[in-house]
Amino acid sequence: MSTEITLNVNGEQIPLTVDEHASLLHTVRDQVGLTGSKEGCDDSECGACMMLLDGRPVNSCSYLAVQADGAEVTTVEGLSTGADLSPLQRAFLEKGGVQCGFCTPGMLVSATALLRANPAPTEDEIRIRLSGNLCRCTGYDGIVAAVAAAAQEARQTPRRSAPWFCATEWLTATALSMRLLVRHPGERDRARRGRPGCPRGSTGPPPGRPARRADTARLHHLSHHR
Repeated sequence: MSTEITLNVNGEQIPLTVDEHASLLHTVRDQVGLTGSKEGCDDSECGACMMLLDGRPVNSCSYLAVQADGAEVTTVEGLSTGADLSPLQRAFLEKGGVQCGFCTPGMLVSATALLRANPAPTEDEIRIRLSGNLCRCTGYDGIVAAVAAAAQEARQTPRRSAPWFCATEWLTATALSMRLLVRHPGERDRARRGRPGCPRGSTGPPPGRPARRADTARLHHLSHHR
């Protein structure tokens, strides 16, 4: 019997008609056309078919496509952005974590789930979390080294801080701009003394937060608008 489902594969909504017994692996490979995930054992033993389902690694060879209806499916193709490899993929190449490559897609998916859950895993934790993925070529040492290197790189990469934003200030500035357009001298005086919702008399962001040049210039213009 056929069933209508919608798979969200790597961020793309794909309506499909599938047999109710079709596996997620065969559906993604044969109907969606993404062949990165491999079929090794067809029995949830080797991990070559691993995909992320709502962020959780699953053996797609034993997972029905109808069970994934509406869920977010991430395959190995979804781990990189365009032609740019992810740090984990680069580490696999640099540390010798790839030989024949058949197990690599599943390894990458499982390792991605590991690093999202534990950004600083120990060697033992890496080996345990990847124990469901079998490799007959590398001896695992290169794979473990690659995951550890990717984790270290992620910890050393500075995170971009969120831009400073004071919602009260923005709303106040917007209200002031509307009033100043009809020339209320009293509002201009209050704007010069300081903005409600932020430190009294302040003409910049709260202490400890850097000012954004564009916002400062905009608010300066609003407070002196004639």
